[in-house]
Amino acid sequence: MRQTDRRVCEAGVCIDTLGAEPMSAITHLVEVVLVVEDMARSVQFYRDTLGLEVISPPAAPATFLRIGGHSDGIPQQIVLVPQPADMPTPTGSRLHHIGLAVAPENYETERVRLADAGFVLRGGEHPFMPVEAFYLDDPDGNEVEIATWRGSTPSSLR
Repeated sequence: MRQTDRRVCEAGVCIDTLGAEPMSAITHLVEVVLVVEDMARSVQFYRDTLGLEVISPPAAPATFLRIGGHSDGIPQQIVLVPQPADMPTPTGSRLHHIGLAVAPENYETERVRLADAGFVLRGGEHPFMPVEAFYLDDPDGNEVEIATWRGSTPSSLR
């Protein structure tokens, strides 16, 4: 990281950019890999409930689900890996949460659809960005965030 010493404010959102100028060539998140106890149950949740597309062949040792539509290059994915029989079941949360975005015009429809499907939804508030979100748990207890953007994008976040 290169050191900078400026504060950027746009649309009421201020960000201290000290040390925030990245030197990495990383462009985006490719995948989140989850170890699951019951593959069929987890595929049903991510494919049928959240609408992600299975992109791996049936004989693959893991199930790869695409986040979003088709694009050039590596798709963003959630990968489900079966828990090995000799691996003890972890206790407690394995990760904080997975965040998935929906368009602002689809946010309320998704919230109602998932609540009507029997999921317990929890609210949340982002500490500094205009994001509206709710949370639910997948079959293995991993928290899944469904979020949408509710503001203009400050240039420092672009």
